[in-house]
Amino acid sequence: MPTDTGIVVNDFLLSHFPEFMDYNFTAKVEHDFDRVAEGEEEWTNIIRSFCETFNPQVDRVMAERTETRVGERHLGTEPESGRSVSVKIGRFGPMVQIGGGEGDEETPKFASLKTGQSITTITLEEALELFKLPRIVGEYEGTTVTIGAGRFGPYVLHAKKYTSIPKGEDPMSVTLERAIELIEEKRAKDASNHLRSFDEEPELEVLNGRYGPYIKYKGNNYRIPKDRHAEAASLTLEECMKMIEAEGEKAPKKAAKTSTKTAKTTSKTASKTTKSATKAKKTTSTTKKATKARSTKAKTEE
Repeated sequence: MPTDTGIVVNDFLLSHFPEFMDYNFTAKVEHDFDRVAEGEEEWTNIIRSFCETFNPQVDRVMAERTETRVGERHLGTEPESGRSVSVKIGRFGPMVQIGGGEGDEETPKFASLKTGQSITTITLEEALELFKLPRIVGEYEGTTVTIGAGRFGPYVLHAKKYTSIPKGEDPMSVTLERAIELIEEKRAKDASNHLRSFDEEPELEVLNGRYGPYIKYKGNNYRIPKDRHAEAASLTLEECMKMIEAEGEKAPKKAAKTSTKTAKTTSKTASKTTKSATKAKKTTSTTKKATKARSTKAKTEE
């Protein structure tokens, strides 16, 4: 199934470089390479000939100024503002844009297409639906609950914390009740991952991760020995600090070991290089002596 980006790129190349997209061009290049392999042609001549044709076309295409971008499709206008609505390929994929036309000095608005939508088939109505987000669905615990859509998909925003909306669930149909469910589910998951913390050392936490419990301290993660996993939630601050210190001691040793290994490898390589150079020198010396002997013998025979 061709993607929007693939369709746009293909159309662009067919429009501006039709001769290079033709099957005959590929066949000719293969024939030219065969001639190079057989020694009938210099490869530099073939590349030079190609560049003399291709480079001017690239310069011409780059210099062209068009009112619409490649792959851009105008859908109509926004009823409320009368601003232009179009779809195109943006930095992060296909998107809808409101505004940005000639004479429009307001900042354009953007919205990413949803999964399953395409810039070649999306309608004006479907495009405008995308701008109904973010939308406020109510309040929870005295704080506004907002449904939005970002680079990584739709989300619930509450108390400055984001909760992802499950894939396949339409953000336009998410109610306040459903949003609260998602918020509480995330809280429960976060709580299950949080095993222990210490008031006297707020930067230290004992967390439950994908591969078991671990200690997080000042932005770094430290392993908890497997035989202590079962009691991770009851570890004392002193025990955690000892584990952190133990991990810290291992790192320098590992670095030293790596350094020693590198030094040995370098020394071994240098030794091999020296031996090879000595051997080459001996071979050269032997060859010179043999050549001199043959020359002396030839003079004697004369």
